[in-house]
Amino acid sequence: MSPTPMIKAVLFDLDGTLADTAPDLGHALNLMRRARGLPSLLPAAIRPVASHGARGLLGLGFNLAPQDEGYDTMREEFLTVYEANLCRETQLFAGIAGLLAALEARGLPWGVVTNKQERFTLPLLDLLRVRQRAACIISGDTTAKTKPHPEPLLAASRAVGFPPQACVYVGDDRRDMQAGLAAGMRVAVAGWGYLNGNDPENWGAHWTIERPEQLLQYL
Repeated sequence: MSPTPMIKAVLFDLDGTLADTAPDLGHALNLMRRARGLPSLLPAAIRPVASHGARGLLGLGFNLAPQDEGYDTMREEFLTVYEANLCRETQLFAGIAGLLAALEARGLPWGVVTNKQERFTLPLLDLLRVRQRAACIISGDTTAKTKPHPEPLLAASRAVGFPPQACVYVGDDRRDMQAGLAAGMRVAVAGWGYLNGNDPENWGAHWTIERPEQLLQYL
């Protein structure tokens, strides 16, 4: 394990990496289920798909896919319910606050690159009290394409003022690794995240870190 002096900026996925949003995403889904006479799903069932947002959660809760009739209506309902319950239980993962402080102490800018729409991303980061500290925030509708396309990460690279090769992207989903690698960045799996119920060993990441503070060993 050797330091990587070339890293000048750190970028984070949001759901399942920077913040534990699964409780509130699950709450919104379960409100919809209970309104239809269905039982609530357990957190253990919801957590693995939380990083996939409305698509993953509606698939889990109602067996609905984007091509299905009624999906768009259900998606809008889910987003409205979630927006009203954005930060009931959501919090930064253990160790993230310390990692952000350590990055700032080293003079390393950090930012957020997420597929979550800006209408949720910005208020949530405000409620978590980190928005003003982020060097960049790239949401799911900031660029024309979303992860796994590299465009959002390339936009983040431009925003922080360093080339992709000088950035590391930390995420908990295969799409994060695909996007980061396609952008030419170093990529690290957030082993504390949701991981979509998968083993990230074959995701092609440069590093897998089990605790946020372990990232500092590579910088």
